[in-house]
Amino acid sequence: MVLGSKLVQRFFLAMVFIIVLFALAIYFYSVPLIKDTVYGIEQNASRTVLNNVYQLAEKIHFGLEGYRQQALESRKQQLKTVVGFAGSYADDLFERVAEGELTEAQARRQLYEGLRSYTYGNKDYIWIASYEAVLLSHPDVRFHGAEAARLEGASGEPIIPTVVARAREQGEAFVQYQWQRLDQPEPLDKLSYVKDFPQWGFVIGSGLYLDDIEAEVQKRLQLAMLELRHSLQEIKIAKTGYMYIFDADANMLIHPNDNLDGINFLGHKNPVTGESIAQELIEVADTGREWTYLWDKPDDPGNYVHQKQSLVRFLEGLEWYIGSSVYEDELQRSSEVLTERIMTITTVVLVISLFVALLFVSQISAPLRRLADTARRVSGGDLSAQSGIEGDDELGVLGRTFDSMVKRLSDNIQNLDYQVQSRTQALVETERRQRTILDELPAQLALVDSELRYHFVNRRYAEMFERPKESLVGKTIQEVMPTPMYELFMPYVEQTLNGRECEFEYSFEHHGREVITRRKLIPEFDENGRVQAILTLSFDMTAAKEAERKLTEAQRMSAVGQLAGGLAHDFNNLLTVVIGNLVSANDRYAQVEGLATYLTPAIRAGRRGADITNRLLSFSRNQPLSPSCVDVGALINDSLALLQGSLPSNIAIGFEADDGPELVAFVDQSQLENALFNLALNARDAMPKGGQLRFMVNNLKVTTCDLGRNAGYDEPVAPGDYLRISVTDSGQGFDQDSLNRAFEPFYTTKKGTGSGLGLSMVYGFVKQSRGYIRIDSKPGQGAKINLLLPARSVDPDTEIPLPEKLEGKHGDGRLILLAEDNADVRAVIVEQLVDCGFAVVEAGDGEEALMLLDSLDELYALVSDIMMPGEIDGYELADRVSLRRPEARIVLITGYAHDQSEREGGRHYRTLRKPFQANELRRALLG
Repeated sequence: MVLGSKLVQRFFLAMVFIIVLFALAIYFYSVPLIKDTVYGIEQNASRTVLNNVYQLAEKIHFGLEGYRQQALESRKQQLKTVVGFAGSYADDLFERVAEGELTEAQARRQLYEGLRSYTYGNKDYIWIASYEAVLLSHPDVRFHGAEAARLEGASGEPIIPTVVARAREQGEAFVQYQWQRLDQPEPLDKLSYVKDFPQWGFVIGSGLYLDDIEAEVQKRLQLAMLELRHSLQEIKIAKTGYMYIFDADANMLIHPNDNLDGINFLGHKNPVTGESIAQELIEVADTGREWTYLWDKPDDPGNYVHQKQSLVRFLEGLEWYIGSSVYEDELQRSSEVLTERIMTITTVVLVISLFVALLFVSQISAPLRRLADTARRVSGGDLSAQSGIEGDDELGVLGRTFDSMVKRLSDNIQNLDYQVQSRTQALVETERRQRTILDELPAQLALVDSELRYHFVNRRYAEMFERPKESLVGKTIQEVMPTPMYELFMPYVEQTLNGRECEFEYSFEHHGREVITRRKLIPEFDENGRVQAILTLSFDMTAAKEAERKLTEAQRMSAVGQLAGGLAHDFNNLLTVVIGNLVSANDRYAQVEGLATYLTPAIRAGRRGADITNRLLSFSRNQPLSPSCVDVGALINDSLALLQGSLPSNIAIGFEADDGPELVAFVDQSQLENALFNLALNARDAMPKGGQLRFMVNNLKVTTCDLGRNAGYDEPVAPGDYLRISVTDSGQGFDQDSLNRAFEPFYTTKKGTGSGLGLSMVYGFVKQSRGYIRIDSKPGQGAKINLLLPARSVDPDTEIPLPEKLEGKHGDGRLILLAEDNADVRAVIVEQLVDCGFAVVEAGDGEEALMLLDSLDELYALVSDIMMPGEIDGYELADRVSLRRPEARIVLITGYAHDQSEREGGRHYRTLRKPFQANELRRALLG
């Protein structure tokens, strides 16, 4: 027998010893070294990628700084060119003065007006200031012609005098200060180039707003960031590692995860330390050490047990933090793969060796029986069983190896039990979070089985029935729902049990108010296609329905307003003809005895008709307003004295005002007075037997959180600062129909009296002033009307004032071009102009007026209607005449009330509203 040879036995023992020794040497000497080396290589690769990205970002920063300086120098040269152009324009005009073509006054007027209308770039412009700091030319009507000696900058130093002094001292200079844009109220940093023109006694300047340069730089930065984003998306560290960039305010600028990209992650906490992740990354920046933390994985979300490393560098110029992020197990993966292969080879060799050894000890039965018995105990679940085989031969090695394997198996099972417990806790936490989310959803959720028993309800569903959630689970819907609701639900439930999804609306009374809900029943099927449960979703639609109703009401009032404005325009044309002819007849035939008895009441009635059209324009939001900062408290105090004399003695008037900040609104004072008087007189008519009339004023700040508390107004109230005026009476109140129609023109509850325009005028004034209105009233319980008016400055509606009355002036035969499409109106205006001493040339529209313009050499003025047929309206005609005949005066007439402040880039002209009197037209032309 071969096994009986001692040489074979010794040779076999030597081979087993060498193989085992070689395997142990590889494991204890090579494997740790390989792991450390490969791990270091992966870490160095991560650092190299980070340094490369940092250098790329640093080049972007240096490029942006160079671009900023280049853009500023380029704009400075542009400012010099623009001011040089203005100087050349002035040279040309004053040369014409020297040649006798223009007077110096005409040249200066053309220079100032011409440069006012010139803009370039981002609404940049040219201005002229005298040595006395008077702004001779400026496109902003607030500063044109104004003495600017007292306009001070942020440091308290006068702006214009300082700029003029620098220009006169140096001849030309660049000066930086703060100034408003044409369309903005807040001052911004501005750099102006100013040049002195001593031969004319003024300086010319033009500037740029530095935020325009910064906007260009930011645009360049965004393009660079876009390229950088594409570059970073191509970078991978290990398997899933990546690069990211955030700024000093913890705004994530670039991140491959869409859930983190572009957000502020200052509130994201480290699940281990509880500190802000952003703050910990900032603290480790440029320290040269990695920051290690626990995080979840895409395939293991919410389980923050995986170690991760981040290395961060800070780029000071852009205030960027550039970081790399990689899971630590991915850095170790390469070394672990290599180690696993080595161990696999070693294990295979060992197994083969042991198998061969088993052949040699096949006849040794006793130790094998012990080993088999131990194996049976282990297979039966006794992991504490040990074979106990000792010795230095093959059986000893086998026994020890087997015992070691059993011990490792026991350890692995214990570890697996621990992991199962950890995962179970994580699932419980996930379920708890899901239930919290379902409770906080703005919807009522419930799940019932096929027997209509509740299996789940969220908090809002339980609150609808005013019962705890736990008390509903297990009960049927018949036990929970009120009988009317149950009877309405059952037909839809039966349809859903048949596999059909249902959706319907249901309204009910809850705590004294009607609640409208939209409900959806969704069937859930089992594997056989049968309905095993129903998911019910309910949404509160009360607020949406109310908003829809208010929107419809606002659209209806807008349509009525447009109709009222159109009627007012046509009626004004008719009144112009009627009143004009009546006044002319009264003037021409004054000597006819008794004629005035008929004409005077007719003229008075015509003017009352004009007053009614003004009220219609007020309702349609087309009246001209002159808003300013009005002390409403003082205005109401002054009005109370007038109201005391106008109201019966049995009506008591009261006034309450908040203490604290001033009660200031930005409105038209006269129109506000009219509105308050209208409300007071309406309250008087509602209290024929006397009562209480009270005015209350207070400041109100509306935020996004307050919108629900400010419901009930004619429109949803926008966040902002407001002044609230409340007018309360103890009169008869409004019924529902009156409330719905209260703001309609000509609607009145006063039998046989009243025009029905009082509340309509108040409504139109409030809406044109960008405010809101609300009526709270019930029949027999009085009424409370709330006005919300803007408490801070908004863009005002600028109205051009007419000149003072001129006595003793006459047309002296000067030529007037009249453009009016209505023949009757045109005839009346021609007669008025002729009576004033003017010569008149008539045109039926804008095109005809332009054709006549070239043949009228001595044109004194243009009188034109604004709304005319054809492509050229009154504004277009006026702009063209002022361009071709700048010396001609221009007066526009209209039946509407046009707001010239809304014209972009257009000039403003004197405007008369139809019907007007001859002396008003004469003042407009001769003033």
